[in-house]
Amino acid sequence: MRRYGPALLLLLSGAAVLRITVFSDLYLRYVQSGLKVYLIASGVLLLALGALSAVRATRTHDHEAEDEDEADAQAGDEDHGHNHHRTPRIAWLLTVPAAALLLFPPPALGSYSADREAEQRAAQGVGTFPALPSGDPVALTLGEYTSRAIYDSGKSLTGRAVRMTGFVTRGDNGTWYLARLLITCCAADASTYKIEIKGADAPVNDTWVTVTGTWHPKGKLGSDEAWPPVLDSTSVKTVKEPANPYERR
Repeated sequence: MRRYGPALLLLLSGAAVLRITVFSDLYLRYVQSGLKVYLIASGVLLLALGALSAVRATRTHDHEAEDEDEADAQAGDEDHGHNHHRTPRIAWLLTVPAAALLLFPPPALGSYSADREAEQRAAQGVGTFPALPSGDPVALTLGEYTSRAIYDSGKSLTGRAVRMTGFVTRGDNGTWYLARLLITCCAADASTYKIEIKGADAPVNDTWVTVTGTWHPKGKLGSDEAWPPVLDSTSVKTVKEPANPYERR
């Protein structure tokens, strides 16, 4: 079994990568959609290398089979003959993350990451913004709402109903937030947008909801007091987690 260790590790890793890219959208929990083609190529390459490694191990085994009796007869020489091809035991630990990704993919980042993330800024400096599209409610990303709520000197959110989707994260004293994470490349560089929701009881942490409401002005534009922005909710509806849980730019 040890002889085929490298091949097994490569095959398992390749299968795990293809499982979350070709056969599902789970890769979106970890990286941007634009990286899908590279992940697929990596998965295929790992499978090819695993197959090649297995073939080489089989051929090596056949060539060394006639020497096994002689090697076993040499007392104290454990590294003689075919044994030097065996996979170090510690390498088998690599099967754990590969198997976990294949069978039990970790969830997307959620409220824990949002709560630990430092205050984020969606724009630089106060200024005017383009008018919002017609119709109420208008669908916005959390980043768009944050930018307008904190930096828009024209106060384009005034009197407009908006609708946003994100996950729930709880604060202190009953405060709760609608949150979403933005990734530039992968989950390791995630940053947070979050909006305080007023007028509705807090759902369970990490529940995905669509919130409709109106802007609640807070603090001086561009100041620390204006963050996080606030929304007076009129509707909170539980929804299914989207295929891509991260905020789009």
